Amino acid sequence: MSMNRREFLQILAAASAAGFALDSRELLAAAGGGRLYDLPRFGNVHFLHFTDCHAQLLPIHFREPSVNLGVGAAAGKPPHLVGEPLLKAFGIRPKSLEAHAFTCLDFAEAAKVYGKVGGFSHLATLVKRLRASRPGALLLDGGDTWQGSATALWSKGQDMVDACKLLGVDMMTPHWELTYGAARVQEIVEKDLKGKMEFLAQNVKTSDFGDPVFAPYALREMNGVPVAVIGQGFPYTPIANPRYLIPDWTMGIQDEEMQKVVNEARGKGARVVVVLSHNGMDVDLKMASRVTGIDAILGGHTHDGVPAPTRVKNAGGSTLVMNSGSNGKFLSVLDFDVRGGKIQGFRYKLLPVFANLLPADAEMAAYIDKVRAPHRAKLEETLAVSEGLLYRRGNFNGSWDQLILDAMLDVKGAQIAFSPGFRWGTSILPGQAITFEHVMDQTAITYPYSTLTDMSGAMIKDILEDVCDNLFNADPYKQQGGDMVRVGGMRYACDPNAAIGSRIRDMRLIDQHGGQPIEANKTYKVAGWAPVAEGAREQGGEPIWEVVAKWLRDKKTVAPRRLNAPKLIGMAGNPGLAQDT
Repeated sequence: MSMNRREFLQILAAASAAGFALDSRELLAAAGGGRLYDLPRFGNVHFLHFTDCHAQLLPIHFREPSVNLGVGAAAGKPPHLVGEPLLKAFGIRPKSLEAHAFTCLDFAEAAKVYGKVGGFSHLATLVKRLRASRPGALLLDGGDTWQGSATALWSKGQDMVDACKLLGVDMMTPHWELTYGAARVQEIVEKDLKGKMEFLAQNVKTSDFGDPVFAPYALREMNGVPVAVIGQGFPYTPIANPRYLIPDWTMGIQDEEMQKVVNEARGKGARVVVVLSHNGMDVDLKMASRVTGIDAILGGHTHDGVPAPTRVKNAGGSTLVMNSGSNGKFLSVLDFDVRGGKIQGFRYKLLPVFANLLPADAEMAAYIDKVRAPHRAKLEETLAVSEGLLYRRGNFNGSWDQLILDAMLDVKGAQIAFSPGFRWGTSILPGQAITFEHVMDQTAITYPYSTLTDMSGAMIKDILEDVCDNLFNADPYKQQGGDMVRVGGMRYACDPNAAIGSRIRDMRLIDQHGGQPIEANKTYKVAGWAPVAEGAREQGGEPIWEVVAKWLRDKKTVAPRRLNAPKLIGMAGNPGLAQDT
């Protein structure tokens, strides 16, 4: 959606008449994004933070989850709030700009009204506005920046590296960046980023001697105040992603090491210490309770757009924990007032980046056009038209995932299909054309091989139980931040509160025979993609995007997807579960 200010105001006026919560002041402010982005300076130490943009240079649609379950101690607490419970918890008006940004409610209708979000040219405009009123402000990138699009994959992350340099990123920490392989990452850090951007990760060590691979932290003086930024890369990268891509590096959470780094930074004079984290919010909340001396954790990985920080008490005081969403959709602004060597107060705002409310930065827009130009024809190929809303994010399934599963079942000739619980991937509105670029937005990884494997029923259950434990283990340090593997061709029940081995129940085929039970000793043909085993590079089939693109070209028109989601046990009333809209 692209329009001028007059057109946008006309649509907003119509939306107001249709029930969206817009008043005259909001309509007037919309012309320049005035009220939403008018954020007065507070204090003298300033951090701007985005994370998990997944290489989305252009504005996109992105639907927030309708299922983000919290269990045990996490039930009913941020980030495990969706829909109306989230609006109520943070005092956000229904059907407002912010309601659309932070929830899945009325998504398709609201997206037609408010337009797309993110885009680096619009983000650049907002960053420049905020920096103009905040001298010395540091722009922090929480990682998952170089992966998630076709152009990022084809350029081995170079398009995003150069975009971030142009954006003025000061520091970053990694996750999916590492899936380009150790040699490529080191090439970028040593050649492209040296002297321009700090690549921080205190928990990435060599596997032989435990030496740091990257700088653990950086010290800066901002308006006379010494500040430290500590990097925390995704601790489970060698498990969640192929180990063979970084065979000589180890990672982990390492609270003791984090405490040492915090103490060292404090010992060198830092009066403000923040952690730039890719742990995932639940892990950050636990770390904040165990490690002292951290003033704030600016987090990513789990794609949680949480409007306000959570204050976590620990033995040394307290730590603010926040998470800044995904896809370039949000920018966090964290201001501290530091006087007498101590923090006297803070202000925080998570700003949604509405492309129709922020003019495109000319220099960034020109850069984006340049890097996309050689690939434009391939990117814009129309494969089919979607009659329904396509989205990915959600604990168990999304309509984009369902489409991928359906394509694998048909093209691979499988009985059952598995698709990883990746949280990245853009959304498509009903009636919108599905382009090859949209397919790549869901599938662009360095290990995209499709597979067809014979699996026993017992193995299928073991896989589901293992992934489910990654999502719902009571200890956040034993979670790995992804969503549940998506399943096609069979249905099952899930009890998130049960112990591992007992969460998955009643597995049945979806077939013409009325749903025959999955038998432990029987063998089934299972399609999948994104295998982490090294042997898959030689044994795997065609890239998943070829499977999906072929299926779409044959279909021409795609009917709304019916989600194959499990029957949930014990989740009634959980505020992390909303009705799909």
